[in-house]
Amino acid sequence: MIHDEYHFEKVSPNSMDVLWEAGFRHFGTYFFRYNIGVLDLEYTQVLPLRVKLTEFKPSKSQKKILKKNKDLTVIIRDCNIDLEKEKLFSIHAERFTSNKPNSIYTFISSESPANTPCELKEICVYDEEKLVAVSFLDIGGIASSSVYAMFHPDYSKRSLGIYTLLLEIEYSIKRGLQFLYPGYAYRKSSFYDYKKNFHPLEYFDWAGKWTTYINENIIEE
Repeated sequence: MIHDEYHFEKVSPNSMDVLWEAGFRHFGTYFFRYNIGVLDLEYTQVLPLRVKLTEFKPSKSQKKILKKNKDLTVIIRDCNIDLEKEKLFSIHAERFTSNKPNSIYTFISSESPANTPCELKEICVYDEEKLVAVSFLDIGGIASSSVYAMFHPDYSKRSLGIYTLLLEIEYSIKRGLQFLYPGYAYRKSSFYDYKKNFHPLEYFDWAGKWTTYINENIIEE
């Protein structure tokens, strides 16, 4: 069983690439990785995932999501947590019946979030003046990594979680990056299965190798 954790205040872009490639995630300055998780009271393998940006093409359903949300305004900028985002976080957190997060600062550093421990962008989605979704994206040397995403439940039919991930991919490609790490999923089916629908996708085998992930449930590609 693998379970490692560290605290790093500042990490260089190239070092972030190395950590992500070794299966690490982080919330603020807390870095961690583990290969076994608990799902529905059973142990299951954790799958660190990454999207190969140089070959990425949105699926039919993802193209529909992009089209559906064309009327919304997107702003990408350095991360800055304010009262508007804290309010959206609280509303978003009400969706959870278990493992409900207490604070946005569980995931984002409370001090200099735009560069602690690395460069962090926020992707904000507005319906006119109303903030309806935000995702946070780490920037490394050749890769980026999704940290956290939240959206207003009144807009759940718009699939804003998937939409902001597509925006992260688009932004990362424009920056010339090679990979985007969308976070962990499980070998078994779970709430995180939407991350498995971005292709070409690879998973970390915990022996140091990244292998092509084939999602047998995808029939639309």
